[in-house]
Amino acid sequence: MKQTYRSRFAFVLGWVWVAFVAVNTVDLIVRFNGKPALVALAVLMVLTAGVYMSGLRPATVLAEDGLLARNPLRTTFVPWASVKEVTVSHSINVHLGDDRILRLWTPVSTARERAKARRRVGARPQRGRFQTEPTLSKGEQAAAEALAGKTHADWLGEQITERAESAGRRGDQAAPVRVSWAIDSFAILAVAIALLVAAIVID
Repeated sequence: MKQTYRSRFAFVLGWVWVAFVAVNTVDLIVRFNGKPALVALAVLMVLTAGVYMSGLRPATVLAEDGLLARNPLRTTFVPWASVKEVTVSHSINVHLGDDRILRLWTPVSTARERAKARRRVGARPQRGRFQTEPTLSKGEQAAAEALAGKTHADWLGEQITERAESAGRRGDQAAPVRVSWAIDSFAILAVAIALLVAAIVID
């Protein structure tokens, strides 16, 4: 079973942008007026390429056999037994056996999110004359304790560490890390560059 993690804000904003571009592209095609329309299309496509690579493509996928990291320009697959250590700073850093470090594009841990997580640790329920303290189930209490003082990146880093340690206990052998270029990102970039060149060359 695969579990996919990405920035929800960036993902939603990316699809809102795609919808905006689709509407404007149709309008520009219907009202095509030569070079101005080409310039507008080229600008929209260049911005869309950036939005796709930074908001829609990045994802961290936990699969049965390993970690799949989809970054803007590359996709990296790391078998669990090849994960040596995981550290979390602004990003999740996966240390590999050959001294390489794979930095996951998402999720990231911002200073604001980390400060909010620290405040959760010291938070105490406020009681007043007309206030009631919510009753949490055992599962909710366990979840709250597990996430206390942790960001989403911290939590995911722990999940990666646990899976790597499980692979070690099973005696799994470290396998080569597979890295491939993101063909989809380069395809969108190629279209954007082609439109940009056309807008410059065509009078």
